[in-house]
Amino acid sequence: MNYVDGFVAAVPVANREAYVKHSRLAAAVFKENGALKLVECWGDDVPEGELTSFPMAVKRKDDEVVVFAWIVWPSRETRDAGMKAVMADPRLQPDTNPMPFDGRRMIYGGFQVIVDE
Repeated sequence: MNYVDGFVAAVPVANREAYVKHSRLAAAVFKENGALKLVECWGDDVPEGELTSFPMAVKRKDDEVVVFAWIVWPSRETRDAGMKAVMADPRLQPDTNPMPFDGRRMIYGGFQVIVDE
């Protein structure tokens, strides 16, 4: 089964185009390093919660939108090697290509696919 990395972040509304540009470059780099697919979703129906929610998890501010994204890999092994290469790629280094959001508030993790219908 495939392996998936999932991400949730708060992105300033004013940075939407910069985020799309950044994501397209990142997608190319991820795919060069073994990823099968990268999907980025701009939130438009992401409710505030009382106990937990996407906005609460990323400490979304009033001028931000929640983004939900995932990367599909063929295996955990491919992901581990690919992620290492992606993190070292000069095209995605913060000094040359800063993220258009506060990466400290991003939540992420790797997941084994258990159902794929």
